[in-house]
Order: sequence, then C-alpha cells, then structure tokens
Amino acid sequence: MTSGLPVFDTTIQETNAWLAAVEHRLPPCDRQQAYAATRAALHTLRDRLPEHGVLALSAQLPMLLRGVYLEGWRGGPPDAPRDLQPFLDRIADRLPPAYPRDAKGVAEAVFAVIADRVDAREARKLVSLLPEELRPLWPPILWVP
Repeated sequence: MTSGLPVFDTTIQETNAWLAAVEHRLPPCDRQQAYAATRAALHTLRDRLPEHGVLALSAQLPMLLRGVYLEGWRGGPPDAPRDLQPFLDRIADRLPPAYPRDAKGVAEAVFAVIADRVDAREARKLVSLLPEELRPLWPPILWVP
C-alpha cells in the first residue's frame, strides 16, 4: 500500500531500512523492538548534543525518523549525563519494560547504524561533540585518533 505521495512513501521505505539494520544488529529483535531501541537511543543522544549537533544529525535522518528524533525536544544546552553509566541508564529508562537487550547493546547497535547511514564526515563531527566517555559506544573509526 502506498500513500500516493512519493515523499511519504520514500521516508517510510528509508525508515524501514534503518529499523531493519537495527534489527540485524540486535538479534533476536523484531521491528517494534528495533523502533523502541532506536527511539530510546536517539532521544538520549539528542539530549546530550549541543543544538547545532542535534540539527546536524536531524538533517541526515529520513524524514520520519527526524520527527521521532525531534519529538519533545526543546533545545537548549545538553542535559543528558556526560558519564557512560548514567547515559546508559537514561537509555534503559526509555526502553519498554523487560526489553530483551541491555542499554549498552542498544546504544552500540543504533549508533553503528547511524554511522553506516549518515555522511562519514558528519558522523565524525557528531562523535567529536560527545564527551570522551561516550565515544566508545560508536564504531572506533569515528573516534580513535
């Protein structure tokens, strides 16, 4: 079934491809769990980035995921934790009860998909905006000197 609007059909296809990539990195995982993981990781990442980083990443996301990413965002300085465990705790708090994977695995999977699907230069800039403690959640090619 299509919407009759190519821009909507394209973003649905692109979003499904992103979620399928997350599913692949979080087996066993279904589409709903991939969505929950993606949403939790994106919101926690968004809350840790400065405004220009939030907007730079949003420009790289499919339109539908951009809406998910920016949902509820108010701007302002980063308010997510700088340290690894509190950052992971924030992701875990945003996952559904009894989610089958830990927050670290979720972050690594979603951030790897972001790294695979956005412009490499933009991904490196994004990671450079994060505290050093959070960079190991990303593929090493983006942060190891």
